[in-house]
Amino acid sequence: MRFAIATIDRYIGIFESFCQAGWIPLKLFTVPVRDPEFGTQHSSIAFAERRGASIQLSRITPQDIADLGRASCETLIVAGYDWKIPPWEAGIQHAVNFHPSPLPEGRGPYPLPRAILEQRPFWGVACHRLSAAIDAGDILATETFALRLDECHESLNLRVQMAGRRLAERVARDFAELWRTAVPQEGGSYWPRTTMHDRLIDFARPVDELLLHVRAYGRTGSVASVNGTWLIVKRAAGWHEMHPHNPGTVVQVYGHGIVIAVRDGYLALLESDMAPPHVSAELAGHPGKI
Repeated sequence: MRFAIATIDRYIGIFESFCQAGWIPLKLFTVPVRDPEFGTQHSSIAFAERRGASIQLSRITPQDIADLGRASCETLIVAGYDWKIPPWEAGIQHAVNFHPSPLPEGRGPYPLPRAILEQRPFWGVACHRLSAAIDAGDILATETFALRLDECHESLNLRVQMAGRRLAERVARDFAELWRTAVPQEGGSYWPRTTMHDRLIDFARPVDELLLHVRAYGRTGSVASVNGTWLIVKRAAGWHEMHPHNPGTVVQVYGHGIVIAVRDGYLALLESDMAPPHVSAELAGHPGKI
């Protein structure tokens, strides 16, 4: 089957799986790099070039959909593409999206942190028909797995990638039947994109809750106000201990480590950076949760 794909390196396994199943890639749509750690597309571009597919870094337009149809493209596959896809039905036969949640739960731009915060017992990836409503199309198939109590953003991100590859192998192999028998979504939930305010660390909370919070956002970053300075926190440790300090008090600094008193112990910020200007601007006037 001839296909186009809109994706980034995080989901290159999906791209590779369809090609390994004998599908023929015509075009890769991807996005300019915004976050070198999470939003790269170098590997996807290199893979597309090796397969002889053309590459586009600008937003998909209705004209692009029409051009795909004229090139006899049968299917558009979407995975981790930030821009909304224009109506496709008049140009191509099929369009599917691989979404990093076990739909119908967790519709929305990036549900992984909330899955950890809510300590969901399992998670997964769903392949659904692309619809006008976000992440609401009929479901072709889902790949699920159990979450650990100590799950973190980075482990869940990798597990979602692996589940996406497994799911893509199944969808590529049985696409016609799965498309024909796709099941409408019922109920479910939409999770909006998290804000910087959602990412704030509240030092008045218990240490276990704070460790869960930091694990949930991982290297995408929690936000903390430390002595009036906004920090992006990527890794932390913590322990329970009785102490006389007010929550938010800095009690120890060594190298890059900062130990801060919390309600029932201490939180050690092990890896943190100064917040970039756009974060400070978004939180301007906010006193910080201390």
